[in-house]
Amino acid sequence: MSSIANDILASPIQMADQVIKLADEAQASKLECLELKVKAEKLVTLLRQAARASSDLYERPTRRIIDDVEQVLEKALQLIEKCCGNGLMKRLFTIITPAAFRKTSTQLDNSLGDVQWLLRVSVPADQRDDDYLGGLPPIASNEPILCLIWEQIAILLTGSSMEDRSDAAASLVSLARDNDRYNKLIIEEGGVPPLLKLLKEGHVEGQESAARAIGLLGNDPESVEHIVNAGVCTVFAKVLKEGDMKVQAMVAWAISELAYHHPKCQDHFAQTNCIRLLVRHLAFETIQEHSKYAITSKQNMSSIHSVVMASNAQNQDDHDKKTMMMHEGNYVPRPMGNQSSSQMSNVVTNTMAVNHGHGGHGGGNNSSKHVSIAGTSLKGREAMDPVTKAQMKAMAAKALWQLSRGNVTVCHSITESKALLCFAVLLEKGPDDVKSFSAFALMEITAVAEQHAELRRSAFKPNSPAAKAVVDQFVRIISKMEFDLLIPCIKSIGNLARTFRATETRIIPPLVALLEEGVDEDVRVESTIALVKFACPDNFLHQTHCSAIIEAGGLPHITNMIFLAGLAGRIAVAQLLCYVVVHVPKSEALTQDREVLRALEWCKAPEQQLMPIVGELLDEAYGILTLYQTRDATRGFHSY
Repeated sequence: MSSIANDILASPIQMADQVIKLADEAQASKLECLELKVKAEKLVTLLRQAARASSDLYERPTRRIIDDVEQVLEKALQLIEKCCGNGLMKRLFTIITPAAFRKTSTQLDNSLGDVQWLLRVSVPADQRDDDYLGGLPPIASNEPILCLIWEQIAILLTGSSMEDRSDAAASLVSLARDNDRYNKLIIEEGGVPPLLKLLKEGHVEGQESAARAIGLLGNDPESVEHIVNAGVCTVFAKVLKEGDMKVQAMVAWAISELAYHHPKCQDHFAQTNCIRLLVRHLAFETIQEHSKYAITSKQNMSSIHSVVMASNAQNQDDHDKKTMMMHEGNYVPRPMGNQSSSQMSNVVTNTMAVNHGHGGHGGGNNSSKHVSIAGTSLKGREAMDPVTKAQMKAMAAKALWQLSRGNVTVCHSITESKALLCFAVLLEKGPDDVKSFSAFALMEITAVAEQHAELRRSAFKPNSPAAKAVVDQFVRIISKMEFDLLIPCIKSIGNLARTFRATETRIIPPLVALLEEGVDEDVRVESTIALVKFACPDNFLHQTHCSAIIEAGGLPHITNMIFLAGLAGRIAVAQLLCYVVVHVPKSEALTQDREVLRALEWCKAPEQQLMPIVGELLDEAYGILTLYQTRDATRGFHSY
């Protein structure tokens, strides 16, 4: 900063000296030139004072103010030069109006005020010679908010106490909340680095305000890019590892905001270990954890799952019996209650025990497959109040939600940790906002898994205890129709449609039940879209799933929804009906239900606007259903 300030101050100091020297040589308008000389002397004194204190000067206003000062001195120098000629002809033909001197004198006064304000604002409050900064500097008369931003950033840079810096950060939070233009000004005027410094060094209140301000400032991709380039990821990772839980919760919120407005920053946070630190906060008092919290690498996840599955082998026979009863229509899945909690507890305990066992043996290979990360500071976390703990979990889940959106690398990192188990437990037992953010996080992870087979196979294998626990919660929420969580859970089930085995028959009936008339329209549409993913040809078990939809009584709901839904709903339900007709045309329910054929005929009508979208599928389904219903009618006539 010192060299920068000296570079920009050298020219105006030299120019002011020239004004003083030439004013003594003036032949015309001597009184006016003398007045300019006096003001130039005062100005050069302040400029030299600024040069001596250049290391403390706040760069952004310094550049703006010194540029204006230099322009004013240049005009004053040109004016005085016109008064220094000795020739009679020059004085006769050089017209200098009194208004020109008055204007230049006023501009010099303004420059004096600007430099005085700069000197005052750039030193700590306890070193100032007055109680206040003297109001707005003249340079800020057209944009008062700019001066206020400068003042608060200057206090962040030079504040003598943490309280002053905390108050300045809180003021920037208030400004950032007002409108987007103030956000831009705070970033352009260099507000991010001092906020990050306060986040590293300040007290809890100041750190919270700094983290909140950073989260508010990152409200568009360009701003987030600037904040990331300033080193926010490293600072946030340090706070998540060692900071106070209240500050950590605010940092997690800020991460979610930055990732939401600029998803490209996801990888930067992943590279600084923020993902696993957030998972640790999610796991705190959610699942049992040992001192090292060894997070298994991708290579030995399968061995852990196999050990856990071996411990659950005794329950497999009962599961097979229930599956057979489901196929026969004699068993109806019940909402999960204490039994599900007990099963989840066993899953968590067994998984953690396996992890601990691998970490405790000294036998080389197994221990080398663990990635042991330094733990977050546990001191005092147990004593935090429940509200703060719940807030921390909610913000950690929200951050993981935004960080996982469309990012397969981050999703791998999340699923290779214990996050899926944490989400499963929190979906059942967490506070409302924690449940909501957990559901949305799982929705994004499953959406990525739907597009990436490797992630789908590694994270959501049918025999994975963590994946089973998550699916159990999805089924429970859908069966109980917990409205606030329904849509993300329905979407998640649809995203996982290709992972379920033929014996997993408990998924379809709850989704079909959501097609009933009277259920919220958005929920019905999402349920239909999810069922389409089960019934479409891309799903290897599409025939089995289509049969399950019919057995669950889906046809009346589907045909009813076709006539009542909006365009988006009609498209999805028309696809679903067509897939069912095409894949299981011999179904007795289809051949006997005349409403299905009527629904297809109605969909083919031009006014329904469906033919351009699903025309080929409608034609195929209509042709098949017409054939089978005609054949069935003919067979009935001959038998008569």
